[in-house]
Amino acid sequence: MKGVILAAGKGERLDPLNSSRPKHILPIGGSPLIFHTIRALKLVGINEIIIVVHHMADQIASCIGDGSAFSVRVEYVDQGHTGGTGDALRAAAPLIGGDDFLLVYGDLAFKPSSLAGMVSFWEESGKRGAVIGAVKLPNASEYGAIESSGGRLLRIMEKSSQPAPGLVNAGMYLLPGSLLKYLDITPLSERGEYELTTTINLATEGGMVFSVYELDGESWVDVGRPWNVLEANRLLLDELVKGRSVEGVVEEGAQIRGDVVIERGATVMSGSYIEGPVWISSCCRVGPNCYLRPYTYLAQGVRVGNACEIKGSVIMERTHIGHLSYIGDSVLGRDCNIGAGTITANLRFDERNIRASLKGKMVDTGHRKLGAFLGDGVKTGINVSIYPGVKIGHSSWIGPHASVHRDVPPETVVVSKVEFEMRPRR
Repeated sequence: MKGVILAAGKGERLDPLNSSRPKHILPIGGSPLIFHTIRALKLVGINEIIIVVHHMADQIASCIGDGSAFSVRVEYVDQGHTGGTGDALRAAAPLIGGDDFLLVYGDLAFKPSSLAGMVSFWEESGKRGAVIGAVKLPNASEYGAIESSGGRLLRIMEKSSQPAPGLVNAGMYLLPGSLLKYLDITPLSERGEYELTTTINLATEGGMVFSVYELDGESWVDVGRPWNVLEANRLLLDELVKGRSVEGVVEEGAQIRGDVVIERGATVMSGSYIEGPVWISSCCRVGPNCYLRPYTYLAQGVRVGNACEIKGSVIMERTHIGHLSYIGDSVLGRDCNIGAGTITANLRFDERNIRASLKGKMVDTGHRKLGAFLGDGVKTGINVSIYPGVKIGHSSWIGPHASVHRDVPPETVVVSKVEFEMRPRR
């Protein structure tokens, strides 16, 4: 059986984090996101993986290579355009052949046990029919809700305009090769795309049996919006950081509490206090006198200056955080330079959920505590304050003492206008 990963989409809702690379290779939970999926496929016995790419395809192929680093063989197929999940599967069909295959969307974070459980469920059923993964969410309106009876799929419904709890499509499928013939009769959706969910509905109407396998909602994250990066990071650190793996240098006077990973080449300087789970990658330098709080992930080459506090945040490659700064519940892109005394606020006075813009609309993030989202190459001057839920586009510069209360477009300079008066003392 082969594995198929769909990784062709752009992921516009993840702006500003995906301006210079595809969402599938954003560093989350210790490695690029798609690495976790490849490892999960390997754990269930998949040794041949087809990855469907298009947007920034060369970066994905360069990042993963031929799969030898994971002891699997990886083949790539370019979708040619972004024509929907059904169209993506059609592009992979010649490489799949007529065999059963395991298909996973490439922008998911999940516990490997979820995928293993689905495969075991299929094997125990005698390897008959198809299996669709499902997850119960408090708000199913953003996904295709699943209608089922007795554990069998009836249909995947369109997204609803009314928020309500329900069982939704988890983007994980175990499918027979015979499904591929339904791709040829799949019509265009209202969005002008060929949707895999439509193909599955056609197959169900044609007599194909789909069993519904329900995943634990706490073991699955759809990484489609900036704050989902934090949710995925939390899930993955809980899964991967077990005990202490300290290969870097921890100076005398630094204290470690809980589970941590400190990679070879990293340095934690004296006076720093680390409260796990925390992941510090190679070539990072932390301290002196820093406080890293739970669910912090520092990607390769990050520097955190004297007396900084980082809480529950993802800091991407080579970003420098100047002394006396606070970064809480935030995601910082790579190659950012954060000036001394920069503060990301992460809580409203009324303690209501943080709202953030998503494709031009303000939405409830579902988080009471949530910081800022900075694209690659952002620079802040000294004593900058950034309000909760604010997004700053790539390569923007925020001048000293600025208070950023709304989103900043890419490649923008923000200057705080402060009146400055000089007069003689006498």
